[in-house]
Amino acid sequence: MIDINERFSEKKNFFNRLIFVYIFFACLFLYFIYKTFSLQVSSFTDYEIASLKNKTREVLIQPRRGIIYDRNGEIIVNNVPSYNLIINPSEINDLDSTLSNIKKIIDLSDLEIKNAQDNFSLKKKLNRELILKTNLTNEEIAKFEVRKYRYPNLFIAERYSRKNMYPYLFSHSVGYVGSINEEDLQDILSSQDLKPRETIFKYSNGYLKGKTGLENIYDKQLRGFFGKRIYEVDANGRFLEEKETIDSIDGKDIYTSLDLTAQQVSFNELNNRRGAVVAVNLENGGILSYVSSPSFSVNDITNGLSQKEFNKLLNDDDKPFFDRAGQGRYSPASTIKPAIGLFGLEKDLIDWQYTIDDIGFFVLPEDGRIYRGWRKDGHGIINLQDAIIESSNTFFFSLAYQTEVNELVKYLSNFGFGKNICLDCFYPDKGLLPSPTWKMNTHNFGWFKGDTVNLGVGQGYLSATPLQLAYYSSFLANKGSLNNFSFVQNNKDVIRNNFMTNNINDVDWKKIHESMIGVIENPKGTASRLKNLKEYIIAAKSGTVELVSTETKEDYKIIRETEGNRDHAIIIAFGPMPNPKYAVSVVIENGESGGSVAGPVAIAVLNSLIKE
Repeated sequence: MIDINERFSEKKNFFNRLIFVYIFFACLFLYFIYKTFSLQVSSFTDYEIASLKNKTREVLIQPRRGIIYDRNGEIIVNNVPSYNLIINPSEINDLDSTLSNIKKIIDLSDLEIKNAQDNFSLKKKLNRELILKTNLTNEEIAKFEVRKYRYPNLFIAERYSRKNMYPYLFSHSVGYVGSINEEDLQDILSSQDLKPRETIFKYSNGYLKGKTGLENIYDKQLRGFFGKRIYEVDANGRFLEEKETIDSIDGKDIYTSLDLTAQQVSFNELNNRRGAVVAVNLENGGILSYVSSPSFSVNDITNGLSQKEFNKLLNDDDKPFFDRAGQGRYSPASTIKPAIGLFGLEKDLIDWQYTIDDIGFFVLPEDGRIYRGWRKDGHGIINLQDAIIESSNTFFFSLAYQTEVNELVKYLSNFGFGKNICLDCFYPDKGLLPSPTWKMNTHNFGWFKGDTVNLGVGQGYLSATPLQLAYYSSFLANKGSLNNFSFVQNNKDVIRNNFMTNNINDVDWKKIHESMIGVIENPKGTASRLKNLKEYIIAAKSGTVELVSTETKEDYKIIRETEGNRDHAIIIAFGPMPNPKYAVSVVIENGESGGSVAGPVAIAVLNSLIKE
């Protein structure tokens, strides 16, 4: 007999399982209803966009770089059209046959053939163009054009090459462009909210970035903004149809303060000697000429040198890659004397009537060490003005000895020494404005009074670049008021530097200018031989940078037999006086005489500017 309670329990269990099944299928049905609603209604737009992305592909369009001009509107760097031979792989069945036929009229290198063979299959699969040869000559273009009916699957398209119109003149100032690595590309594109992807190039060399000079400093402005071309693609990524084009935005053109004529004169006057020239517009601090010699062709670098050619330049003893104008360190030598004189006036150590008896040398009281002047018997009784004109070392040895070195160092910094005084120069060196703290930290040795004496004639540890010397010259010309230098006109980040003084007045500035005028115009001036090289008045101070200290001229004659031991020639100048417009500095390595070697270069540059 079946237990009624047992049967009831079984029915209850069955009913519970049936309820569970109903609930499970009900939940499953509701889930399907939810997913259907989500796909068809609530998330339809998102899935539609995703679907469109799957069947479309964005291709970047490279912008054209901005053109670089000189101050008179002459083009320095341009985008020069070049022509490439391009094939449509998707329309070619036999690549080898096509290459064989085209070689009959256009020479193809082994590398170009290999590149075509390596990339043909992928380009054909994706329906992409394949560049066969770049930078076709006019002759090659003509040969192809008269026979192009034979090659319906090939065509010639225009691309650009970045070309400096004066590749040796502006190698260190304007610089050059080059290809970029993946990290640089990521940074460039991310700054425009883009990701690296396939690109339609306007340049034969592909992606470009400014590597040095203004091409680097103003790369972002020159570069422009990438555009987009959107294609419909199939499941294999093959282009089917162009859907939309967003044009690229070309880079901004840059109008520099550089003067082509002055640059040519500077370059020609240096005549491949090791040295530098910097010329400046006193009104706004615009750099008119910036030449480092010897130079190199930036176009060769941009277009690609062989490793052998690159190594030859890299290992050249004259170091053409080295930017002597902005990075070369040279002792300012006697050109520093006007600044030392101003310091003496500022601190009431001397006045314009103060004199000493220059007997040809200065004896350091502490240890009896002798510091000799360039004239064996000295200059006799001499004041500040004549000391600048005749370049009396003894006068400035004596004056520097009376100074407190930290005050002198701080004072010289007003003239740009030890500072970066350029807004857009490419890695300019700050030179060296030494101090007791610097010497202890660097040499683990204390400062001697003799070190201060050497500062008085621009020797010892003190060093400056030709760029800083041009600033110093300009600061003197403008009586202590000057903009930081810049290559670009109408620079919005202008910084005006003003000389802070308690004792220097217009009379002092006038006498300093008269003293520097006398360097050339006075028969006793150290650069008087320059007088007949111009038709106007200029102020100047020449100098000779000693590389090896000698006791006598006879010793120096022995030393100078090795060219690398000869003194450097240096000069600063500004004019025309009394209202100067331009300043210039010139350094010629191992040139020996600032007045007779560096001087004519400075005069020639000023002539080119003043005659305009």
